[in-house]
Amino acid sequence: MPVCWKFQGYNAVNLSRTTNPKIISVANQKGGVGKTTTTINLGAALARAGRRVLLIDLDPQGNASTGLGIDFGNRDVTTYDVLTGDALPSAAAIETSVENLLIIPATTDLSSADINLMSNEKRSFMLHDALHQPDIDALEVDYILIDCPPSLNILTVNAMIASDSVVVPLQSEFFALEGLSQLMLTIREVRQTANAALRIEGVVLTMYDKRNNLCQQVEADARDNLGDLVFKTVIPRNVRLSEAPSFAMPVIDYDPASKGAAAYIALTAEIIQGEQPTSSRRAS
Repeated sequence: MPVCWKFQGYNAVNLSRTTNPKIISVANQKGGVGKTTTTINLGAALARAGRRVLLIDLDPQGNASTGLGIDFGNRDVTTYDVLTGDALPSAAAIETSVENLLIIPATTDLSSADINLMSNEKRSFMLHDALHQPDIDALEVDYILIDCPPSLNILTVNAMIASDSVVVPLQSEFFALEGLSQLMLTIREVRQTANAALRIEGVVLTMYDKRNNLCQQVEADARDNLGDLVFKTVIPRNVRLSEAPSFAMPVIDYDPASKGAAAYIALTAEIIQGEQPTSSRRAS
């Protein structure tokens, strides 16, 4: 993490939010690992399980927004507006076709965030403050999922400082674990300097083919090195998962009987298993 991201001169403040949704970043600085697919389908499966979910598209590519059917013409208020304080989260959130799943969409405006926010002393805490203000109570959500960009930039750091935990999609390929080390270092630095409560929710193996010896070896290495941090559920290589975004649907709606849908439902069950009672998750 560059030195300019050291979190000096500004401390996050308690902004009197009365609800306490669990905030999870889905992050990996490597592209093409199933990060957006995981965010969309985890959000949809949580909503199907009776949770109300807000998805925040923090990737300038806006793939999560497109994958949930939000046309560019309907992205008048975006994550960038929320990040800079020009819009409240409740004004930016849009209902999706999935009941109880909302999204704050993204546009390429986010690509200039590194430059535009650099002079702001609270640049690394802007998403934290946006999500910890009383306005978030109006959305009545149980979970906030943040789809991070495929880089360790100021947007990803904002997401981690705002979050309770991080889900890390890990592609089942040879160099997967090598690429994970830098992400782990970033999480550790955020924990030490800006968000002591941040934890790793889990690492999920994606694009897994059980017939492939390499995939099996990557899984074995991941479980040997990371132990219980690796989710029991693995996400298979599945054509339905690849097709679903082109129909602007999560896979559990596009093909509920598919292996991809079953895997994300199982992953969601693992995350729900770790829930604390609502009463104990109230903001202080």
